[in-house]
Amino acid sequence: MASQTQGIQQLLAAEKRAAEKVSEARKRKARRLKQAKEEAQEEIEKYRQERESQFKEFETKHMGSREDVAARIDADTKIKIDEMNRAVKMQKSAVVEHLLSLVYDIKPEVHKNFQK
Repeated sequence: MASQTQGIQQLLAAEKRAAEKVSEARKRKARRLKQAKEEAQEEIEKYRQERESQFKEFETKHMGSREDVAARIDADTKIKIDEMNRAVKMQKSAVVEHLLSLVYDIKPEVHKNFQK
């Protein structure tokens, strides 16, 4: 009986050691997964920053900076407004004369729906 008890004790101890090893292995696996995830996040962030800098370089090279684009738009707008103001100055008197002639030229007529 003593040998059976001793054998059971050895089995229980072996089972306990196996459970500890499995637990340690799971912890190591969790740490490795966490580390791999962090490394992947760092790599993703590095790649994103690299691509963003390439895009900004491309944008500056092909389109100029945003200030340049805004300045160009402002200059174009000013030119168009000046052209419109010149056109208004040139046509203003003719339009006013035409409007006044329409207002002053009154032709009294009976409305077509008026019945006698």
